[in-house]
Amino acid sequence: MNIYVGNLPYQTTDDELRAAFSAFGEVTSAKVIKDLQTGRSKGFGFVEMADKAQGEAAINQLNNTNLNGRSIRVNEARPKTSDRGGDLRPRRLRR
Repeated sequence: MNIYVGNLPYQTTDDELRAAFSAFGEVTSAKVIKDLQTGRSKGFGFVEMADKAQGEAAINQLNNTNLNGRSIRVNEARPKTSDRGGDLRPRRLRR
């Protein structure tokens, strides 16, 4: 089960994220997403749990709890879609 974790403190590491979820079962991966140019955390990450029931328990227990002083948002990750929203009409550029 893939889990989204939002509102992470910027100093949170992959290992800290893994440790927070490992109390609920086997964590197959834990990754804090970082900006490619600066290497700084973007404030969210993903955790992959081996068992769906354990993942659901982690979501229910950890959502809106504090991690390193910030209230984190935890829910099941949704698949990335190609539609990112926004206005896709062609723009007229000023000359």
